[in-house]
Amino acid sequence: MLKYSYIILLGILLLGAILISGCNAEQNMPQARNGNIVQVHYTGTLKDGTVFDTSVGGEPLEFTLGEGQVIPGFEQAVLGMKIGESKTVTIPADDAYGPQRDDLILVMNREELPAGLNPEVGQQLQMTRADGGISIVTVTDVSDTTITVDANHPLAGKDLTFEIELMIIQ
Repeated sequence: MLKYSYIILLGILLLGAILISGCNAEQNMPQARNGNIVQVHYTGTLKDGTVFDTSVGGEPLEFTLGEGQVIPGFEQAVLGMKIGESKTVTIPADDAYGPQRDDLILVMNREELPAGLNPEVGQQLQMTRADGGISIVTVTDVSDTTITVDANHPLAGKDLTFEIELMIIQ
């Protein structure tokens, strides 16, 4: 009987050691920090549940934390995460693509358009900016004499919800 008590006690001690070492392993897992290259899977949705983008089923998104390669709120959400960790965050418009700006809505005379271009509402066009760069604009209105284009990002002014899973930290 004494022999079985020692075996049970030894089993309890062994189980305790395994549990403690498992907890320490969790605490010692690296966290995503500025300068790390990370890979995440994500799904982005709007307030009404519409999915606007996802990496699930494809390659994870790879970026370097602290280099401004993704919207600020997304980067902030990934900072401090551990490999395998998942979270859902809602990013306000100001930390995503910013507010909708009225100064980025332009009315143009149709005669300023390239010959043969027949714009339609919803169509995306490329415009050359004053600095020589290219902007993508969306046609929002068409009349006989003018077209109205919106140079805001399509997600400007919208709060975005992301489900994020951290896959790799380098």
